[in-house]
Amino acid sequence: MVVSTTIVPQSNISGGFFMNIFVTGGTGNIGQYVTLALLERGHHVRLLTRTPDRIPAYQTMENVTVIKGNILELDVMEKALQGCDAVVHIALGWGNDPVEMLDHDTRVTAFLLDAAERAGVKNFVYTSSTAAMGPLRDGMDETDLRMPTDLYGSTKASSELYMLGFRQYYCRQGGYGEKVKLRRNIIRPGYTFSNPAVPGGASQSDERFKNIAEAIVNNQDLTLSRNDGTQFLSSRQIAQLYVKLVESDMDEEIFLALGKNFISWYDIACMAKEMTPGSTSKVIASDEEGHHALYGVGKMERVFGLAFDSGEDLKEHIAWNLERAQAAKEGKATHNVLHVW
Repeated sequence: MVVSTTIVPQSNISGGFFMNIFVTGGTGNIGQYVTLALLERGHHVRLLTRTPDRIPAYQTMENVTVIKGNILELDVMEKALQGCDAVVHIALGWGNDPVEMLDHDTRVTAFLLDAAERAGVKNFVYTSSTAAMGPLRDGMDETDLRMPTDLYGSTKASSELYMLGFRQYYCRQGGYGEKVKLRRNIIRPGYTFSNPAVPGGASQSDERFKNIAEAIVNNQDLTLSRNDGTQFLSSRQIAQLYVKLVESDMDEEIFLALGKNFISWYDIACMAKEMTPGSTSKVIASDEEGHHALYGVGKMERVFGLAFDSGEDLKEHIAWNLERAQAAKEGKATHNVLHVW
């Protein structure tokens, strides 16, 4: 199934040129906002999705080609990226053991890299994760060693190494062949949240958002730590980094993508309570606030001028969860927002 609208290449706002961009995972938690941000810049998006009928809005958008398929259908992807200027690889291929994870995710990334180079694609942006780095050490940034502690982090770290190591082909064992022209860059998201960007869209909302909202709506007390939290970033915000990177001429760079400030689940519960004045719930802190280890996110500010405070987007996400909790309390149906592997 393919729905397409063709554009005529011309200069965009930044003085560059509109691009044809192949996007995997473009209807998911992060990808839905990346897709919209790229379209806003005037680019044409070739959108790979397993379930095009689930989100019909994309089929009527100008400059979108919807391609039915998944990332294990290598022939579908290879055909789809022909004539593209860039690839944005966001989709995750899940596996329950090391071989499945390797086959469903890292192998797919390696295939896409090779196929993109052979197709003459100029820029490849890969979505990794802070999990590739392992446990948070205060101040850690893009220069820290990769020390993953689970299969998810391991496959992300492995794919990163393929991204950075794919500088040229071999012509024989130990002999170098043709050099690669493809620019390859990596984004490492931390905790990224979103409301559905379009009707029928996805959300990867942590269960704790849902649990907090349900407790507040049902007048239940909550006891939470002031020190359990993270540097939240919204999918709308991280999409700006994708656009900057895909429009750049950078090569072999890694960017951490998180908010600049620490926000705890206690803080989130307090916001939810404040937004629900009729609730009799009490939000109780289980401890005193201590030192919060933080990722160093200065690189994206130094290079692209991007620094994010997720507070306002978090309030919108909390309000969305409260609305769903209230609907559930009243016995009303709510849209299933989970798009899972």
